[in-house]
Amino acid sequence: MALVLVYDGGCPFCRHFALRSELEGGLPDLEIRDGRSDHQLRAQLKARGLDLARGAVLLEGEQAWHGAAAIAELCGRLKPSDPLLALLRQVFAASPRARQLYPVLLWARRTALQWKGLPEDPDQTGLRQA
Repeated sequence: MALVLVYDGGCPFCRHFALRSELEGGLPDLEIRDGRSDHQLRAQLKARGLDLARGAVLLEGEQAWHGAAAIAELCGRLKPSDPLLALLRQVFAASPRARQLYPVLLWARRTALQWKGLPEDPDQTGLRQA
């Protein structure tokens, strides 16, 4: 069954991780979707209580992981050919460590979005003033 990673395409860190995971993660069935630009998908996820503003989402059939759990699940499955992904796999594959470190990832995302003048919540209309 295919894995679908829904990430915030407005965040350069999120986009880079998602693209690198798709290309070099060793998971041939991994599909990445930009949740910031896919309004319908984002609305479906939000209806399930999976708010993209609070973290990435990993889907496998009806199963869903959100935030730190999504990153831990994905990293636990990676078979990377890329040294950076191999490092991230070691760091984030353990759920307790992922939960501890995930706030740092959210801070980096928030900071990057501020630099780009984008709202933290993709459902928020308009651009934030820089």
